[in-house]
Amino acid sequence: MSDGLNPPQRDAVNTLSGPLLVLAGAGTGKTRVVTFRIANLIRHRTKPERILAVTFTRKAAGEMQERATDLLPGKYRKADAPRPEISTFHALCVRILRRHAPVLGYPERFAICDRGDQESAARAALREIRAPADSLKPSDLLGFIGRWKMASVSPSGAMSLAETDREHLAAAAYRRYQKSLKNSGVVDFDDLLLLTEQLFTKHPEVRRKEAARFDHVLIDEYQDTNHSQYEIVRGLAMGHRNLCVVGDDDQSIYGWRGAEVTHILRFAKDWPDAKVVRLEDNYRSSASIIQHANTLIAFNSERHDKVLKPARHEGPNPRILQFKDEQDEAVSVVKDIQRLMGMGRGAKDFAILFRTNEQPRAFETELRAAQLPYVLIGGMSFFDRREVRDLLAYLRLVADPGDDPAVLRVLNTPPRGIGDAARKALVTEAAARGKHVWDMIESPTGVTGLSKAAMKGVLEFRNMVQTWQELAERLSLQDMFHRILDDTKYEAEIRRLYEDPNDRDARWATVEEITNAAASYDTRRKSRKKKPRDRIIAFLDDLLVGNQDESREKEKQLSQNAIALMTLHSSKGLEFPFVYLVGLEEGILPHKRSLEGTEKDIAEERRLAYVGVTRAQDELTMTMALTRRKWGKPRETIPSRFLFEMTGQAENFVKRQRAAQQQAKGPTQRRSGAKQRR
Repeated sequence: MSDGLNPPQRDAVNTLSGPLLVLAGAGTGKTRVVTFRIANLIRHRTKPERILAVTFTRKAAGEMQERATDLLPGKYRKADAPRPEISTFHALCVRILRRHAPVLGYPERFAICDRGDQESAARAALREIRAPADSLKPSDLLGFIGRWKMASVSPSGAMSLAETDREHLAAAAYRRYQKSLKNSGVVDFDDLLLLTEQLFTKHPEVRRKEAARFDHVLIDEYQDTNHSQYEIVRGLAMGHRNLCVVGDDDQSIYGWRGAEVTHILRFAKDWPDAKVVRLEDNYRSSASIIQHANTLIAFNSERHDKVLKPARHEGPNPRILQFKDEQDEAVSVVKDIQRLMGMGRGAKDFAILFRTNEQPRAFETELRAAQLPYVLIGGMSFFDRREVRDLLAYLRLVADPGDDPAVLRVLNTPPRGIGDAARKALVTEAAARGKHVWDMIESPTGVTGLSKAAMKGVLEFRNMVQTWQELAERLSLQDMFHRILDDTKYEAEIRRLYEDPNDRDARWATVEEITNAAASYDTRRKSRKKKPRDRIIAFLDDLLVGNQDESREKEKQLSQNAIALMTLHSSKGLEFPFVYLVGLEEGILPHKRSLEGTEKDIAEERRLAYVGVTRAQDELTMTMALTRRKWGKPRETIPSRFLFEMTGQAENFVKRQRAAQQQAKGPTQRRSGAKQRR
């Protein structure tokens, strides 16, 4: 059972009861430990369906399920064999809310809105409170709401916490936004966690019922949990106390997303009888890279005591390169990659990691000039694409015509004569009667303000949707999509919107990808056994929630034979033979916002640098520019404190910083400081 495991890994795998904290440093094989532990629990007669394992990405959940099953005897591999419940936090919460949402005043068939729906609701909320146009953008409001929800702050709580005028405006709009979503039977992604936490807190009988489904709970990446996730985990495990959490406080880099590193730091206090196992053998990076990583992260005072130990000892020392400016930095890095590729290395072996979204521009320019293949990881999410949002809104509408955001999105898409005036008339009449927009579409004769053309379009739309609802009784999801595409003439709409043939092909390929996902779901879940509406909702949950982490899109991008350009946040969990960590300057890494904050903010930036360093397997190159342009003018930079810390020269950074502060006092000092530096 434990073949191939080192002693600490084996200890974690064989600890089968009670609270367990597995501190898994970078590259120490944590996924292997989790999957072996799941398999070991089953071998020791824990029923598979009584095990819950939760992680943050769908890809990780899928890998865990597959690897754990492969470790078990054949009877556990049959298609109908019971399996552990392994999923993301959001997917787990969807399943819980589907069972208990009415307790909180939401319908069982609540819809999950996308970013576009959120922005529409935010815009409407700002109009309702008559917020001045230049005071708060919808995206800014969603930023406030997201941060509040991740901290488990309700609209009333936000109002009491608000200090500035903008915060008071945002809190007032938050109340309207949340009321609008609830009235429409809609939740956003942050609600999935927040509402589940509220279920457990306000309705103990629900928490007990959900907790009783499992005998063991395993949580991956525990350092990334926010307040709601922490409370949900505690609620599920407090009865049997068989809780195993795996993570690394040194890789906690999502504070801006609500993650609280204190959860993993205080685990032994929360669970006083907890056993702690440290995984410190790193199988990824060379000894010299590990040495730099250990030296750097030791400057963080609030952390578990652990030191990575390299299993590999070969490899050159990391390089630290200084360049004249950001252009010279990009030119030199691309030339170095060209040199190594000329020696037989593939494009996939290289990653250029940066802290801010502005940095890759110069590198993209040079890579294009050198005709080297590259991919910029990130960019637009699959679910933010217009055609995806359109088609999923149509499907949401078939499942639930009361989904107002879905109705309004596709009411005139493609155009069918229902313009802004008609749309406003339908919305106004629905609000006046306290009904859904679809109720007005079903009986539009009483709606004032509809032109003859608009009335024709509304009736056409109504009849089309009603036909789909009837067809949903006997068609597969794949066939439903084909029918929707045919009836709406959606391919013609793509040809109308996009003149460039390449753009058209790319858009239509996206449509095909959704259809493929529907076909896959039909086969995988045998979903035609469900009632049509439940089947559609289950598919949308699987598609939307399962891909909220965007790991699917990242995986697709990384599968190309191309140099990877990505932020340090995006690089977590990945590894590359050659890594270029660029822009190591004060104000970039650490970011300028952290310089205006507290030591806690600097500590998170240090963890981010640590994540970047530990992505490298064979060679690590760290770069900085001596000057960087701001508003078109070159400005001198200060090397990142992390460079000094890694090289054992932290005291030199303090001297350099004092000199820079002195330099800023006047023209004479500035000139002499610049001269001395050259």
